[in-house]
Amino acid sequence: MAFSKIINVSFSDINLLDNALTHTSYANETGKLNNERLEFLGDSVLGLVCAEYLYKNLPSQQEGDLSRIKAAVVSEESLAEVAHKLDLSSYIQIGHGEEINGGRNKKAILADAMEAVIAAIYLDQGFDCARKYVLSWLEGQIETVREGKNTNKDYKSRLQTYMQKSRGKVPEYILDRTEGPEHMPTFYVKVILGHKVFGPARGANKKQAEQNAAHIALEELGQL
Repeated sequence: MAFSKIINVSFSDINLLDNALTHTSYANETGKLNNERLEFLGDSVLGLVCAEYLYKNLPSQQEGDLSRIKAAVVSEESLAEVAHKLDLSSYIQIGHGEEINGGRNKKAILADAMEAVIAAIYLDQGFDCARKYVLSWLEGQIETVREGKNTNKDYKSRLQTYMQKSRGKVPEYILDRTEGPEHMPTFYVKVILGHKVFGPARGANKKQAEQNAAHIALEELGQL
């Protein structure tokens, strides 16, 4: 598969990469496996690689700062940016309806595919290879965050930091409902801060809806 050459990884089982690039909408149309399980695994591998790198290379930074940097680097915004640089959108397999609706360039779909690719590499080549791949672009994203060049739209991280510092608690996100057709659902999420409820906010996926709910909470708390 051509994308394996772009990321410079030789797969023993190319079907893993094919699976990583198969969005749910395409899987529903063809009966193929979607990439959601790989996304789940890749998210954890990415988080570990990022945390390990930050711990080893930023010894003077406190836990709160490391958490902030990590949250920004592994965010949907950051992963979608890397995906564009790799031209990942050209290789994702998406359904006809999603294609018509611009799914090939949706940040959520790109970010999820990035995580799924990480998992595919991990399963096929092991952790060291997955780490090498992640670090090939992770360091640049970390520097961007540290230099303040990112847009800092990770509202969930900002809300969590605010809540921990001001009230010693963390936000709780609740899926309120899902609307729309199966191939293009809209998710509605509320965020609970103590006895207060903000939202629901909507998004094309739960991650986006959670970010939008956190945005609402920060605005109402006067933090934006």
